[in-house]
Amino acid sequence: MTVAIQATTPATFEIKSANLPLVALLLKSTDLVALARELQARFGDIPDFFDQDALMIDLSPLQTAAARSGRAVGDIDFPALITLLGSYQLVPLSVKGGNPAHMAAALQAGLLPVPDAHLLPDRPAAVPQQQPPVVVAEPPAAPLGALVVDKPLRSGQQVYARGRDLVVLAMVNAGAEVIADGHIHVYAPLRGKAMAGARGNTEARIFSLALEAELISIAGVYRTAEHPLPEGLAGHPTQVRLLPGEEGQEGDRLVMNVMSA
Repeated sequence: MTVAIQATTPATFEIKSANLPLVALLLKSTDLVALARELQARFGDIPDFFDQDALMIDLSPLQTAAARSGRAVGDIDFPALITLLGSYQLVPLSVKGGNPAHMAAALQAGLLPVPDAHLLPDRPAAVPQQQPPVVVAEPPAAPLGALVVDKPLRSGQQVYARGRDLVVLAMVNAGAEVIADGHIHVYAPLRGKAMAGARGNTEARIFSLALEAELISIAGVYRTAEHPLPEGLAGHPTQVRLLPGEEGQEGDRLVMNVMSA
């Protein structure tokens, strides 16, 4: 027997499930002075890189390092860490991966434990050959096209292509900066700084018709002019990509190749 019972819906509120996009900070050190120094070096001259982005602090790297070294992880000053991240327009909301002492201190500082949260993979997973039909209620928004700059960039100028690729049709002079969440194409000499995959996209690449850069960076892995370019690359059409580190290697590496005409 089926019985229908009259229900009452609250007039002042509703509760529904929701998904919140988060930026994840993988904390590798409890030294907040060193962290502040590296954040300043990476984002200090990009004040609008983050825009009140919700943040999850992942402490798993600390636990992994402790397990390998056999030494306990030191205390974390979470209020100071939250203040530091807030100065870069990040809003720390949650934490995962810490030991019981860390998680208790994080909770005391107002962070929500989210043990089931997981990071998105660096590279897109392979798409199965056969997919069931998908019903889409509304057409998805068109992806952002590349940001195109057709004038030379002088020293002190900065261009950031947030959420898309950047195409520069003129020279990027020394002291100028080009930044993109996707690829960077410079169809002219690149003499300033170029940072592709700024939000962690390891698939991003940098292309230049004449590579003479002061700094090149992909997903935070960088090389400065203090280390001269390999012989045969300087001033030539070059592609820069990121090669993931393999087991036993120190980490990811930048790979540069001369592009043929």
